[in-house]
Amino acid sequence: MAAAVEAADDLVLVAGVSRSDPNSFSTVAEALDHADVDVLVDYTHAGVVRENVHAALDRGVAVVVGSSGLSATEYQDIDRRAREQGVGVVAAGNFSLAAALLLRFATEAAQRLGSWEIIDYASHGKPDAPSGTARELAERLESIGSPTVAVPVAETLGAPEARGATVGTTQVHSLRLPSFSVSTEIVLAGTDERLSIRHDAGSTAAPYVAGTLTAIREVGRRVGLIRGLDRLL
Repeated sequence: MAAAVEAADDLVLVAGVSRSDPNSFSTVAEALDHADVDVLVDYTHAGVVRENVHAALDRGVAVVVGSSGLSATEYQDIDRRAREQGVGVVAAGNFSLAAALLLRFATEAAQRLGSWEIIDYASHGKPDAPSGTARELAERLESIGSPTVAVPVAETLGAPEARGATVGTTQVHSLRLPSFSVSTEIVLAGTDERLSIRHDAGSTAAPYVAGTLTAIREVGRRVGLIRGLDRLL
């Protein structure tokens, strides 16, 4: 992302944060206090992203959030704070075009098929679950309603945990295994038919660059939180 920003004619990279590079700042707050910043781009870690976003909002700086780990309640707080400060926040579990299309298509399909569940695949070392894309999709589907469930999860015989976690109104099953990067699959079903929509991310950052640049260019024109790259396209 840093290289892509530097290569863009209409953007300037004014600061970076690194724990190892002596030419970078060591914290986001330090960078914000010493550089003339319009937009903070956060691709960090689930454990620190909330603190970074609020550090920017406290200083009236717009934010593009590419890190996972924030809950719906935390995003509500971010939206409120951003509106108070009169700045925008664009957050996406995945900034690739294909992932944005997954959200759009799945939302449309859920309006016509009564049942669905999400499978979230990621590397075995990913510390948060579900991943940002799967969480964003589940929370988006909550606005559609509740999928039809014949046996409520709490009434499952055996181990109810085997039915996954309920995020919003949707069951999400997170797999953490070697060889995966991040993949998100939704399986929707009607009477005697099924529809599967799946996005697979590769091992490089290439799919996320163009979407993140779009968000950087758009966030300054917005106030409050926008979740999902598809809402900018």
